[in-house]
Amino acid sequence: MTLHLNKDTTVCMSLAARPSNFGTRFHNYLYDALELDYLYKAFTTTDLAGAIGGVRALGIRGCAISMPFKQDCIAFVDELDVSAKAINSVNTIVNTNGYLKAYNTDYIAISILLRQFKVSTSLVFALRGSGGMAKAVACALRDAGFKQGYIVAIDEESGRSLAGLCGYEWRPDIEGLQPGLLINATPIGMTGSEDADKMSYTPKEVDAADVIFDVVAMPEQTPLIQYARAKNKVVITGSEVFAIQAVEQFALYTGIRPDKELFLQAAAYSRQ
Repeated sequence: MTLHLNKDTTVCMSLAARPSNFGTRFHNYLYDALELDYLYKAFTTTDLAGAIGGVRALGIRGCAISMPFKQDCIAFVDELDVSAKAINSVNTIVNTNGYLKAYNTDYIAISILLRQFKVSTSLVFALRGSGGMAKAVACALRDAGFKQGYIVAIDEESGRSLAGLCGYEWRPDIEGLQPGLLINATPIGMTGSEDADKMSYTPKEVDAADVIFDVVAMPEQTPLIQYARAKNKVVITGSEVFAIQAVEQFALYTGIRPDKELFLQAAAYSRQ
């Protein structure tokens, strides 16, 4: 790739507890292909207020937000788009002359994938997690027409809150249940986490399900996804979520929406 940096280069970035190369590769691939004078770089921080203040002060055009900052960053922006306000969770900040507007393209990506994979709304689901990504998933399920489901969370307060928001039921586990759709929105299985080698659901629970959806993007093949594929389940991966939400971010940052062929090329490059 050929990037010609200069004083006028527009910078975009990401903030995550565990930065990966997905976003960096995806966005920079598209900048290069479309000959845009942009640069994308991934960061982490222990000073969220300072980091968001830096986005504003330094004229950073866009900032992708990942776990665990999706809700805490709300205090530091000027406006929430309806996509973020509806679920009180942010994954994208756009800086226009120092004015920070926040969006949630995770919700958009999840909605698209549920339709793309033709996941039946008659399925009972279990969603593990109660953070920002889990909220995006739960709201997408609700708005897609899923009537019965369980928010599975160790933290009862946040679990009940999310369940109540979307009209579902909180459970500390799914013992005695056999949901047809299993979704993981926790760091279980994520590279670098304490539970990187674990599955968010037991083999028995996966065996009883029809569709497995793991929003963890790194690695692409989490232990849950590997097991589900070996059992010939319908599988939706976090890398698919990432690619779709990233192209929505790209359009917000640049005003340009790449065509399908270029999008697929960038998505494939980001996974290498």
